[in-house]
Amino acid sequence: MVFWVSAMEDSQGIQMEKASKILRRSIYTFLQNYQYLTATAALLAFPYSASILLSQLFVPSSPLLPTIHNRLMVLFQAAGFPSSMEFFTVLSLKISQTISSSVFALPFTLSFLLIAKSSIIQLLNQHKPNFPPSFSSVVSLYKPFLATHICNFLLLLSANATAFSLLFFAFNFLDGLEFSSPSWLVFLSASGAVLYSIILANALIICNLALVSSGMERSGGYLAILKACVLIRGRTSTALALAVPVNLALAAIEALFHYRVVIAYHNGDITSFPMALEGILIAYLYSIFIVLDTVVSCMFFKSCKTACLIEQECIYSYRIEIEEKDGNAFVKLKNIEELP
Repeated sequence: MVFWVSAMEDSQGIQMEKASKILRRSIYTFLQNYQYLTATAALLAFPYSASILLSQLFVPSSPLLPTIHNRLMVLFQAAGFPSSMEFFTVLSLKISQTISSSVFALPFTLSFLLIAKSSIIQLLNQHKPNFPPSFSSVVSLYKPFLATHICNFLLLLSANATAFSLLFFAFNFLDGLEFSSPSWLVFLSASGAVLYSIILANALIICNLALVSSGMERSGGYLAILKACVLIRGRTSTALALAVPVNLALAAIEALFHYRVVIAYHNGDITSFPMALEGILIAYLYSIFIVLDTVVSCMFFKSCKTACLIEQECIYSYRIEIEEKDGNAFVKLKNIEELP
């Protein structure tokens, strides 16, 4: 008798590293390269951090924000979304603020942020991670980084378009079935908010991992996004668990800047030197967490690569032979490599 047993069962026992373990290793790596990451990398990311935080001062008073907000509201009304729902009003306002802040910080994103991330990835990807990377090696990553960043923008645009398309079909389907009561609209709006958050969160995770992949493997553009999609398969929960703490910290720093600097600016107290110094320190703290987020992404990328290699090595088969000889049964286990 001959039985075939696939070793895929063994590969199912190989679990992805826990998010807490990756986070601890990321913090250890950050502290191991503390001087370079807090001095060079954080200072490179400082202009981008300052532009993101200062957008809270200048974006609300700029003509770009109401223009984008009005365009989105017209688009939502043309799509058939109920204008009386507060969900779409808040969503349109938040998207308008995000787009306006991104436009305001775009020059710093395409320059200082990409160079800062390339310096971090080059530091963690070289054979001697304790030595700072050379300037030429950092600049050499800029081209794949820029190509991947442009593709990430298109991916985020597609993710938003997909989410709004699904909402459009859902609302029009319910309207065709005459389920237009307020309770149904509230339920569908809540479901749409959850669906939009899931789609956007997965798109952001893929974009972040694609950017790291383009630096680690020096292949930018859509290929980095495809590699990120393959690596993230089955590991979305781990990626979300890693992204939530850092993003909560960044949101808390933005709230701190708004509370300490923006309100003081509107009250006319921003001219004082201590207030300006506090704003600089908050922006530097924001840069530190951007650096830490990049380190976490690099550690997660390495963990995904290791898990994929282990899973590929564990896909092999055995043949179990049961032979009877002199009334006794013998069991032979052969690897697939030993088969004729």
